[in-house]
Amino acid sequence: QVQLVESGGGLVQAGGSLRLSCAASGRTFSAPTMGWFRQAPGKEREFVARITWSGGTNYADSVKGRFTISRDNAKNTVYLQMNSLKPEDTAVYYCAAGGYITRLGNGVDYWGKGTLVTVSS
Repeated sequence: QVQLVESGGGLVQAGGSLRLSCAASGRTFSAPTMGWFRQAPGKEREFVARITWSGGTNYADSVKGRFTISRDNAKNTVYLQMNSLKPEDTAVYYCAAGGYITRLGNGVDYWGKGTLVTVSS
């Protein structure tokens, strides 16, 4: 089992920045790929970014150039630096981990409980 705990969400004005963290514990070697998804009110969960154990990254087009995913393998922690935030980025952000992760969420074996990000206009 792998446990994922997100932190860093909150309220920020449009144009501002936030950094989310996701700390993993347990059998982390079984879920080397980590990522972030988000779910806005009334919408389906969507892919945001993912990072492999070796540091390869992929982003949703909607966040490319504004968000950066990174990881510290020694700390079993993945980060999401979010800059130039927009009101449409408002959502609950979920950390995910698995052997692989697709943009549709296939391959995710573990989910965190989520952290709320609210961007005011």
